[in-house]
Amino acid sequence: MAENLQVDGVQRCKPVVVRCVKAYENAKARAQALVDKMTVEEAASQLRYDSPAIERLGVPAYNWWNEALHGLARNGITTVFPQAIALAASFDEKLIGEVADITSTETRAKYNTLSKLGDRDIYKGLTIWAPNINIFRDPRWGRGQETYGEDPFLTATLGKAYVRGLQGDDDVMKAAACAKHFAVHSGPEGVRHEFDAKASAFDLEDTYLYAFEELIKEADVEGVMGAYNRVNGEPACASEYLMGKLHDWGFAGYFVSDCWAINDFHTHHMVTSNAVESAAMALNAGCDVNCGCCYVNLLSALEQGLVTEERIRESAVHLFTTRYKLGMFDDKTPYDDIPFTVCASDEHKEKSYEASKKAFVLLENNGILPLDDKKLKTIAVIGPTAASTAVLEGNYNGTSDIYHTFLSGIKESFGGRVLYSEGCHLFKDRVSVLAQPDDRLSEAYTVASLADVVILCVGLDATIEGEEGDTGNEFAAGDKIDLRLPESQRKLIECVKKAGKPVITVVAAGSAINTGTQFDALIHAWYSGAEGGRALADIIFGRVSPSGKLPVTFYDKAEALPDFTDYSMKGRTYRYIEDNKNVLYPFGFGLTYSKVEVTGLAFEGGSAKVSFKNTSDCDTQDVIELYIKPDDDRCVENYHLCGFARIDTKAGQAGEVNITIPERALTFVTPEGERVKGKSFTLYASTHQPDALSCKLNGTDFLSISVNI
Repeated sequence: MAENLQVDGVQRCKPVVVRCVKAYENAKARAQALVDKMTVEEAASQLRYDSPAIERLGVPAYNWWNEALHGLARNGITTVFPQAIALAASFDEKLIGEVADITSTETRAKYNTLSKLGDRDIYKGLTIWAPNINIFRDPRWGRGQETYGEDPFLTATLGKAYVRGLQGDDDVMKAAACAKHFAVHSGPEGVRHEFDAKASAFDLEDTYLYAFEELIKEADVEGVMGAYNRVNGEPACASEYLMGKLHDWGFAGYFVSDCWAINDFHTHHMVTSNAVESAAMALNAGCDVNCGCCYVNLLSALEQGLVTEERIRESAVHLFTTRYKLGMFDDKTPYDDIPFTVCASDEHKEKSYEASKKAFVLLENNGILPLDDKKLKTIAVIGPTAASTAVLEGNYNGTSDIYHTFLSGIKESFGGRVLYSEGCHLFKDRVSVLAQPDDRLSEAYTVASLADVVILCVGLDATIEGEEGDTGNEFAAGDKIDLRLPESQRKLIECVKKAGKPVITVVAAGSAINTGTQFDALIHAWYSGAEGGRALADIIFGRVSPSGKLPVTFYDKAEALPDFTDYSMKGRTYRYIEDNKNVLYPFGFGLTYSKVEVTGLAFEGGSAKVSFKNTSDCDTQDVIELYIKPDDDRCVENYHLCGFARIDTKAGQAGEVNITIPERALTFVTPEGERVKGKSFTLYASTHQPDALSCKLNGTDFLSISVNI
């Protein structure tokens, strides 16, 4: 474990502290001195997300709300990377760090230019409310696309890479990351404002809190955002239990409510009587800044004796410590000269292109892929997502100056004839479009009949799966009602298959989809970023081997899952599902155009040495996956991911890779919720999970060894 040091009276992990303790203490001292000069009214005003200027003290206005889930969002032209769930499919923490670094570069570029012009509005600051490290426990959750998937270890590993990339390694933070939504939050969207998520001590420790603890202890994440729901009876933004965890972990940043979540205390959760009481409850619990309007009542709460002036000032110090750490009151920072022109630069777009190529997951292939474009005269591109830019963006997205759709990517790459038909409306079966006839099906059939091969583009977008209030899917409030494609697309699939031509299906979605039929090839594209069409064409025509892996389990039927509102992990995700019941494609699964086999496995000194060989005649990238299971009857998991490494291997090439297994992976959680060290384990290695279904789908086995600690 990392050596611990004392900072502000709490233990902090040395890798973080060694570079930032002095900077933190200096920033806090400056913040304290500034807040001491404020009246209590001025200090209270700074606890709003839209903090006003205090001109007499030289404090400019500042808006804390900014979004950058997969590239800077909602602030003009920026680089649009693949959605977070797509980035997770890369299983590439180095890539995630590079994406975050580019994001903070563009954030600084916008901030430098706009703040000089006096524009300090929403989405223009340096405090980024990302990453979303909630666990994607149920495939119906519309916001699952914002996460890094269903596994706590993968989520924590990629989340830490994002935080480090975003915040930088200088004494002055480049931008401030914020881990959200703390905690036990993953739908349903429609009841999130009044819902009480009940989680056992076991599930809290083993699943829901894991990534938050890791980001605080190991990456020094600057902010934490609370959730809308209650957790075991307590509102998440004022939970004594959750705030206690932050203290125990040594969190020294700022805490922000989810937007208008504090109002839910008295309007939905009914734990307070009015806005004054709600503001007092949140502040006293440790919520420093209110995204919403409830903290305009803080002075009333002070007058009524519900909060103290000391508590108001304490939160103000937290917030100004962050602002000082960002260099907002310095004469010069290392980032002042980043020009506006870096936004959506060619260099940044190339990194988005790389991320897209690594994100696509090949789920089925009967040998049709890769296509030999020299043997084809005509390709049909059919489907409602083929020319869509929305399926490149996902949600919480920026705006690109140019989009490479699936259709345009294929057209640019193929020298022959490309025929196109939309085929159907994206969501023709939604209430708002029921009156539209299926007048494109005959066209789709004709186009398919004229082609040598069909590339069928179907799926969803953020208007059907996403956040409550942001979608047209209000009968489910942004969540999916099942795992099927919309009815109009199911009809389109039947129609196209009747043409009798080979069909390569590309599904754009931020979650698990069951297409209900088999194809010659099936690619899950996620929401693949502004360069998604270029990347898809490279994969289809074999210029790049697909190498993405599923960060979530793909299920057969939603109705076979536990109830959506049941937060017990029993029967959920690969770690707790029984005998792959209801599983279409397992977590960690993804085909390539080659065959990589693990040929050797050894463990020594906290590291696994994995030997492998590419036994095919195709170069590829792939992912070596390590899973571990304690040999203890108290362990109820199947096994869990404990390490991974992306490899680049040539045809016929043998190689080896060393993968560090963190000490925490050599523990397990008892049914009572206590994390204990294991004594002996079984360690597994392959390019997939160590289960029969994964071996069958991949056509490769796994190696396992016993490990004694």
